[in-house]
Amino acid sequence: MSMSLPKALHEKVLKAIVERFDLVEDLAEDGGPFLPLNSHIPMHEGSVGYMRRFTGSPMFQVVTSSIVVPALQLDSHMVFAFTPSDSAVPHFTVDSVCAGEHHAFHLDLIPRMDLGSQLTYMNEVFLPLTESWERGSAIEGLSRAHLSPRQLGIMSPWMLANRATESAFVEIGSVVDDYLNHWFGLVENGISTEALNGLSASELIERDRRNKFAIFNADVDPVWQRIAPLVGNEAAEKQIETLRAVSA
Repeated sequence: MSMSLPKALHEKVLKAIVERFDLVEDLAEDGGPFLPLNSHIPMHEGSVGYMRRFTGSPMFQVVTSSIVVPALQLDSHMVFAFTPSDSAVPHFTVDSVCAGEHHAFHLDLIPRMDLGSQLTYMNEVFLPLTESWERGSAIEGLSRAHLSPRQLGIMSPWMLANRATESAFVEIGSVVDDYLNHWFGLVENGISTEALNGLSASELIERDRRNKFAIFNADVDPVWQRIAPLVGNEAAEKQIETLRAVSA
């Protein structure tokens, strides 16, 4: 059986990150994934997926979440690569989903400084993505994902978050490559002193803590209100706790 398009994109991105930085997977005591996810709904018994966690320098952690429920026609995969909390290098994320006949994705580099007051940082870190963002936005077969203004406010203006036809989903793969390769360069080269603009490590850590609390928040992102009944409150809370973690 061939791999689904969302899972194939997810596996490609995860493999590239893990191999680039020689990361090590943190396994559960039984040798399985970091956090198994089991069904709490009557139309599906047993496993619906798992959260995986990888660590190693220069990352703080790379966290994935995969949930596949054929009874709900759901095939969802997320990877979130977190740089250290005292770094200004953005976090990288891509979600890839198939729900019934519809595909969707979310691609972004999460700002570590407030872009409205840090023009040099924005120019250095995000401006080079503009051509790829424009190309991705122009793909035929995309439509806007339903995100609230609050969700938009805690991500970057270069975020791509769309529903997609199958052909459009395939085409977005090259834009994901662009974002990932640009992010690799930022991780490996760092952020310039000019772009940091005197921001201290403690200020970066505290902003990272507040930003993660806002992003991984069931009040802000209603997807968590759907995940909890599916995998149980304990597993949903463990996922949020892991994603909110800071490295200092």
